[in-house]
Amino acid sequence: MTSIDVNELTKDYGGTRAVDRLTCSIQPGRVTGFLGPNGAGKSTTMRLVLGLDRPTSGTATVGGRSYETLREPLQTVGVLLDAQAAHGSRTARDHLRFIAVSNRLPARRVDEVLQDTGLAAVEGRRIRTFSLGMRQRLGIATALLGDPPVLMLDEPTNGLDPEGIVWMRHLLRRLAREGRTVLVSSHLMNETATFADHLVVLGRGRLLADIPAQVFIEQHSHPRVRVRTGDPGRLRAALLARGHAVAEDDDGRWTIDGATAEQVGAVAAGEGIPVLELADERASLEQAYLALTTAETEFSSAATASPTTPQES
Repeated sequence: MTSIDVNELTKDYGGTRAVDRLTCSIQPGRVTGFLGPNGAGKSTTMRLVLGLDRPTSGTATVGGRSYETLREPLQTVGVLLDAQAAHGSRTARDHLRFIAVSNRLPARRVDEVLQDTGLAAVEGRRIRTFSLGMRQRLGIATALLGDPPVLMLDEPTNGLDPEGIVWMRHLLRRLAREGRTVLVSSHLMNETATFADHLVVLGRGRLLADIPAQVFIEQHSHPRVRVRTGDPGRLRAALLARGHAVAEDDDGRWTIDGATAEQVGAVAAGEGIPVLELADERASLEQAYLALTTAETEFSSAATASPTTPQES
């Protein structure tokens, strides 16, 4: 197995601690979302793993080895940190060919990644003419060039159109199904929820959560049910009799805090009350994330919305 492992990783810049004794392991076979507010230490951690910066203390390894000791780094770790890094005067094909030759990769890989990323039709265009989304695809193609078992991607959906975002979701899931280690840093919580199996959340350089995505959401969700019935008076009376708090919404539905759809459905069935709509509500990933990280945000506003407002699952 090829995992990314950090142990007591610490990085100080003068009097500022960017990463604070961070310990976590990014495992193969799943997509791990790497989350945190601005200044949380995500980019610094990725740079430390890739040997682009040196830790003050602690270790960061890929497959048990530090990045600088890897004999074929591009065939071990595929990286997207900056989609603007490619030379604008080169064509997409020439950019990939240069990297392939310098890393002793077969020429066929250039054709394969151009096809996989949807860039085959524009392989002869100068990169400076590419949109941001096309540059993102080229960055992904570069990361995949060595067919690596580990992928580290920073904001990979940035600049992609809706079709490109759906393509990225499928790509990330496929890479994980193939047994690869996939780490994706993102600020887009609702988008991350569509592909992440696991979450690592940082705040001010410290580990706040290392947990399956669904468990994380459930831990920050308060049980709540919305129901619509043809006989609201009887259902309300039956629920109140069992100690449930019931509130009527503006749209004619009823909200029951502290209950589940199973409990409300059982009450309605027992009383013979027709139910037209019944749904549990859960926090979104964004709401769960805000509930955890609001106190860890470097720049915050007093007007920030409450992260605990539930939404339908």
